[in-house]
Amino acid sequence: MSNPIPTVLILPCPATGHVNPMMTIALKLSEHECNIIFVNTDFNHKRVVKQETNNGLPIKLVSISDGLGAENDRSDAGELCESMLNTMPAMLEKLIEDIHLSGDHKITCIVADMAMGWAMEVAHKLRIRGALFWTASAAMFALTSNTPWLIDNGTIDSEGRPITTGKFQLLPNTSVVMDSSVIWWSKIGDSMLQKKVFNYFVQCIKCINLTEWWLCNTTYELELRVLSSLPKLLPIGPLLRSCDNASTSTTSLGQFWDEDHSCMSWLDQQPRHSVLYVAFGSTTLFDQNQFTELALGLELTNQPFLWVVRQDCNSSNEIAYPSEFQGQRGNIVGWAPQEKVLNHPSIACFVSHCGWNSTMEGLSNGVPFLCWPYYTDQFHNKTYICEELKVGLGFDFDEKGLVSRDEIKMKIDLLLRNDNIRSRSLELKEKLICNIAKRGQSSENLRRFVEWLKE
Repeated sequence: MSNPIPTVLILPCPATGHVNPMMTIALKLSEHECNIIFVNTDFNHKRVVKQETNNGLPIKLVSISDGLGAENDRSDAGELCESMLNTMPAMLEKLIEDIHLSGDHKITCIVADMAMGWAMEVAHKLRIRGALFWTASAAMFALTSNTPWLIDNGTIDSEGRPITTGKFQLLPNTSVVMDSSVIWWSKIGDSMLQKKVFNYFVQCIKCINLTEWWLCNTTYELELRVLSSLPKLLPIGPLLRSCDNASTSTTSLGQFWDEDHSCMSWLDQQPRHSVLYVAFGSTTLFDQNQFTELALGLELTNQPFLWVVRQDCNSSNEIAYPSEFQGQRGNIVGWAPQEKVLNHPSIACFVSHCGWNSTMEGLSNGVPFLCWPYYTDQFHNKTYICEELKVGLGFDFDEKGLVSRDEIKMKIDLLLRNDNIRSRSLELKEKLICNIAKRGQSSENLRRFVEWLKE
């Protein structure tokens, strides 16, 4: 029987880099006349509601517990993963049952973050259709979803540790390769944390075949070889919210921190292609020595800069600006409306941690990159940006393990003088944006998914 208005429950992993793209999917599905129930953890729900400017959008924000108490540190990914796996499936099942008992909506589909893949078992049990969304690159999906095969062929051991070094075959029966140095779970914390996170994802990927839909924020132009080897993984990227919307409703929804929109009028006063946009995402933390080098390096460039210093950084790490830092050419904000910033004509380059959301946003706006990865998949993204796409440069560390102020100045000068990088960035932008135009490949993939939802 046809259900013209499906009700979709969306479940992101409780991290801003996961909540944001899944909120974008929620907004796009609501534009296609779907009812949306967006499920955060209780902890993140409180943060999102503070910034919420829904303005009548058909998105209902609800929450369930992550199983941790107020005293627990949710930045401990290992503890959070174990708690979620032990407690959240039962809580999600009860939430759905309560929604159905209330009679307001009948959930017809669960769209879950692949990092919450266990939700497909809940969907299967309750006879609800499901779909999975992968928030990182298709290459990282291939790596993560093929861990059983990589264990069997001796590439990694049963705890995810690389057995071999150098290049390895990423997928069976293909020539797609990856370097063992960018295996993402080996780029977080100590060996115990790596083991916990790896084991959590092993449990999540056991559920991927409980659904016929795997979605990803990428395009064929970006990752043709991997996507050709994974025909079930459908690209629906770049996932962008409207940059020309005068209201802030679509940019604020789902954010953990207040966006400072005053930086937009400041950008209006800067020359075209002059501003360094410096932002390292929601988790990157610098110690005092590196923070000092970054501040003084930006000043040495003599370029205007917009620098995002996250609102929780100073308080949690007691980080201070160096006494010799004047910052007169810069604008420092706690959190920025990043898509709108990157779309501004004054932006010259993006000094970035290379998280996948930031990568897609920068590429979609034709902005060259200066890459400074922090953890997980960011190291692979940096390599891809610099060596494959050739739209950015990376920083080198000195003998003290720091990116020095002189290195920052030198790489920024090199990038700003490189017309080839800028022209390649603009060419790639046009290709990516074509995907989300009417009848573009990503738009068609999303349309097919919506049609399935409404069957």
